Amino acid sequence: MIDLLEKGFDFNHMFERMPIGMLVYSVARQKPLKSNQALLRLFDADTEEDFLMYGPFSNAPRVPQPFGKLQEKLAPLSRNESNNFTIETRADDGSYKALHVTTFLVPALQEPLLLLLFLDGWQKRESAQELLQSQKTLEAVINTAVDGIIIINENGIMQMVNRAASQLFGYDKEEMHGQNVHILMPSPHTEQHNSYINNYLKSGIGKIIGIGREVEGLRKDGSRFPFKLGVSRVELEGKVLFAGVVHDLTEQKRAEARILHLNKQLEQKVEERTEKLTEVVNKLLQSNIKLEREIKERKAAEAALRQNQEELRRSLEKEKELSELKSRFVSMASHEFRTPLTTIASSAELLGLYTESGQQEKRDKHLRRIQSAITNLTGILGDFLSLSKLEEGKIQINPVYFAVEKLVEEVAEEMQSLLKPGQKIQTDFQRGTSEVYLDKKILKNVFINLLSNAIKYSGENSTVYFKLAQEEQQIHATIRDEGIGIPKEDQKYLFTRFFRATNSVNIQGTGLGLNIVKRYIDLLGGKIRFESKEGEGTVFFIKVTWDRK
Repeated sequence: MIDLLEKGFDFNHMFERMPIGMLVYSVARQKPLKSNQALLRLFDADTEEDFLMYGPFSNAPRVPQPFGKLQEKLAPLSRNESNNFTIETRADDGSYKALHVTTFLVPALQEPLLLLLFLDGWQKRESAQELLQSQKTLEAVINTAVDGIIIINENGIMQMVNRAASQLFGYDKEEMHGQNVHILMPSPHTEQHNSYINNYLKSGIGKIIGIGREVEGLRKDGSRFPFKLGVSRVELEGKVLFAGVVHDLTEQKRAEARILHLNKQLEQKVEERTEKLTEVVNKLLQSNIKLEREIKERKAAEAALRQNQEELRRSLEKEKELSELKSRFVSMASHEFRTPLTTIASSAELLGLYTESGQQEKRDKHLRRIQSAITNLTGILGDFLSLSKLEEGKIQINPVYFAVEKLVEEVAEEMQSLLKPGQKIQTDFQRGTSEVYLDKKILKNVFINLLSNAIKYSGENSTVYFKLAQEEQQIHATIRDEGIGIPKEDQKYLFTRFFRATNSVNIQGTGLGLNIVKRYIDLLGGKIRFESKEGEGTVFFIKVTWDRK
């Protein structure tokens, strides 16, 4: 059921796809509200609006009144009744038709509505079978779905709950019906849920509508559990409903915890094997020293020893490049991880000393330090993971249509938290066509990497310029800073792995960011170049061309 929802499943679509004529009728207002395409075809009508306002089933005074007989049939119906009858009516072309009508009460709505199904006499049997099959299919989808399904109105009141949802939350279906959905949420979401709906209805911006995310649920017995929630919006004559699909993640989270436990066990075994290997290596080294002493004592073996030493020297030279690369990686990783880990350890220790209520500001300060250090570690690990995926060829290009202007605004907004005191980002977007067809995620990573570098290597009260122009099927991006610049002698190594410029040794960094950017641009089939003067700043130029789908 999760897949159906994420692919845009909604009841309006089902209504339009039904093979028989369907009409939604307001009992209170005594007027038709909505018809599907099958009903319009049945009467050769052009548009739904004209059909409802002036067609044979309207109560407009200037048209014939075949609806009168239909009104007589509907008047005595109670909220729990359905009915079947036949009426005669006239189509737009003047011809009369005998129609078989079946009425049903539409559930889960405050206003009493009737659903009317219309069949030509000769189609009745065939259409009835199709309708029955459609009804059975819909009931099977909802009632036998493994995932929970909950439908609420715009006030958060649950209108319909399937069996899986009631079992998941530990309630009977009758207990949940008519209750506010916030009873299924732990604090603070239970107090804030109605404001979420109101903000969405006012702004049209939803945090999970059509997106889905992991949240925590509250069972009747007070226990909590994780689940993935997907929500879609359903509209009918100005009424707004929200259909939510609940997928229990309890077993998945248990499996993830088990994997973490197994990983720790594996790491422990690796450490034990490493210690044993070290012992073996030490013994081998001792044996080599003893062997060299014996060889030196034997004059006849001196030539063979020299030959072995020469061969060893050549082998070491061949491995020197790999050894140097590994050494640089270990040195860089050790330094970059040590600093944030030390910050986290010291701040965590100091947090334990600030126990009084008046020391909240000091606690907040160290919490921010810990959060900053964790963000730094996350960035380092992200660089390592991106490089690993690029090396293994696991990065795939997935182009989609999107508005590049919104991407520019989104990236600039995310960078605000990195700005130093007095720093600002100045954006300049020149619109071309409305959308581009590129890999949005990769392009965003390129912009984020270059902007974070510009911020990091620039001082306080400086400006970072982010300019983007779009011309037909090509974009040109320029990111310029007023920072320390790149020494001329270092510029030829700028896109090399683990390279750090000589004037940036006191600034944290992995030396991987620009190498990853260059590889991303290559994957997009674009080009990147730069200009820089030490002490004045650096500017990067990016050009990417795309083909239409």
